Amino acid sequence: MIRIGIPRALLYYQYYPMWQTFFEELGAEVVVSPPTTQAMLAEGSARVVADTCLPVKVFLGHVLSLVEKCDWIFIPAVRSVQNNVFNCSKFLGLPDMTRAVIPESPPILDIEIDINKGKRKLYQAIYQLGRHFTWNPFKVRQASLAAWQAHLNYRKIMSRQGLTPPEAIERILGTPEVEHSTPAKQPTSTRATIAVIGHPYLLYDEYINHRLIHRLEQAANEVLTPEMLTTEELESAIAELVGRAYWTYEEEVVGAGGHYLQNGTDGVIGIIAFGCGPDSLMMDMVHRRATRLRDTPFMNLTLEEHTAEAGLVTRLEAFLDMIYRRKRREVKVCV
Repeated sequence: MIRIGIPRALLYYQYYPMWQTFFEELGAEVVVSPPTTQAMLAEGSARVVADTCLPVKVFLGHVLSLVEKCDWIFIPAVRSVQNNVFNCSKFLGLPDMTRAVIPESPPILDIEIDINKGKRKLYQAIYQLGRHFTWNPFKVRQASLAAWQAHLNYRKIMSRQGLTPPEAIERILGTPEVEHSTPAKQPTSTRATIAVIGHPYLLYDEYINHRLIHRLEQAANEVLTPEMLTTEELESAIAELVGRAYWTYEEEVVGAGGHYLQNGTDGVIGIIAFGCGPDSLMMDMVHRRATRLRDTPFMNLTLEEHTAEAGLVTRLEAFLDMIYRRKRREVKVCV
């Protein structure tokens, strides 16, 4: 059986159920890299220049962890998933970059996803990918339809049940994604509702964000993320804030940020990677909206490989303390 390696980084949390379904329908075994560690980040960083962004360094570390554990590594080149909406350059050349800096990598199984070229080109790319496993086009079509349905179910369960991607993957596929520790005593009430916005490869990689969501939940806060919103809610917020999306995955920042700033959350935390041009522009739009509204506290956290846990925790505690004091004042006024 052919083993397909999938790095647990970058687009993993957006599309893993779809990828797994596609390859397993074609008779392959899927091997996923383990959660990020210091060694992975260090090894990935050693392969590229210092200016390379943190998510790519993490991704390369995950690829290195899959060497000799699989027959192929799946790395798609996602150029666009919407008409006239464009992706960051790191996604466009990811397969070629990986080949260049990790020559010992297993053969890379890549596919170009570009909706701007039309559906015919997309279908051809899918069939070309499927030919590594079968020459029967009907089997490839069946696998692609099953994969798309798995993706729709994945998005639906997150928006309807309020789950994060790791929780949804664990529930749907039964693969361990969430670290289960001894459950803490459940609080009698939620202290605050905090929305966390940003790309999944930053929000759910607990090593590089120092378990941010876990810390919020342990402090008795309800955490909301972009995946808990419907496509309509995200698109509506983007239309109101910027008119139309320019960047692929803009809904994870601008759409979610715009929606949560206007819909009753106690605070919004934005997470971006240091040196990311598109993220800096998108998060600045959300910050400006927060400044204009003056209703919802907003904090922007910038992550890079030298981000210290103590500094992040200090900022988080100060932000939460401000929100708690504000809620206590509101209660006193109502009384």
